Amino acid sequence: MRVWKALNLIYTINMWSERVETEAGSGRWEAAGIMAGLYGDGIIALPGAFDAALADRLHTDVMALYQEARQVPGGALPRGPERWYVEVQPERIGGFVEIATHPWFVAVCEAVLGPDYRIVEVGFDIPFPGAADQPWHRDFLVPEATTKGRRLNSLAFNLTTVDTRPEHGPFEIAPGTQWDQFEGCDKGMFPPRTLWPRYIERAVQKQPQRGDMSARSALTIHRGTANRSDEARPVLVIGVDAPDATNAQHHDLQVTPDYLATLPPRVADHLAYRLVEMLQPVVQHHVIEGLLEPTY
Repeated sequence: MRVWKALNLIYTINMWSERVETEAGSGRWEAAGIMAGLYGDGIIALPGAFDAALADRLHTDVMALYQEARQVPGGALPRGPERWYVEVQPERIGGFVEIATHPWFVAVCEAVLGPDYRIVEVGFDIPFPGAADQPWHRDFLVPEATTKGRRLNSLAFNLTTVDTRPEHGPFEIAPGTQWDQFEGCDKGMFPPRTLWPRYIERAVQKQPQRGDMSARSALTIHRGTANRSDEARPVLVIGVDAPDATNAQHHDLQVTPDYLATLPPRVADHLAYRLVEMLQPVVQHHVIEGLLEPTY
């Protein structure tokens, strides 16, 4: 009987693995599964979405753009000690079109945000060696669509540019907390310390590898952890809104006419952009004061 149960378990696991690989290979992802993940845990991922070479190109672009941004007031915003966030123009990110047209990216956006989703933000977060644990937080004010409508109207896609190791200070998330509501804190973004045990108990550290892509609700409570390695851990961020979301007001996604003319409709039709003849430095205004002090 035990042998039979073991064989049956192995068969079930093999069948499940085969089904997942087949669906991934065919580029088909069911809306129900996507929504279950994002409305449940608040984060989903597609390992091996891209070849590692794309991540390597991203890394080169990101590190060069970071150095440029540091020369512009407001070009790189601190997110805590040795941790910076930079917004950039899509045309300066090699691989942006590949990412924005990936079947999984499109399927996730359409399933959660609808067919008229809008890409409103392109940027990257870099925790350098010495970056400290952040306080538990969400990235912005919870919209009424979520508090009253119980609906997610924005997503953040992330792609690491390095193979994440524990000493890099991995991203840490408390699954299922995108629905939490709490009082007595700035814009509902920073839960009071009395609730921290709840997030510590639920916490899951993510260690993505080059080529992996994830999507999450930025409302799910999370934090960056201390980078104790000897190298930076850059992560590309692409923010996407449903038509009723207002996050585009906090960003300046610039596009030149020449670049716009090269974009396929699948990308151009979903960009919330400002048309400029020449790219201008992106001066950021979304300072998150609560992240400027480390949490030990």
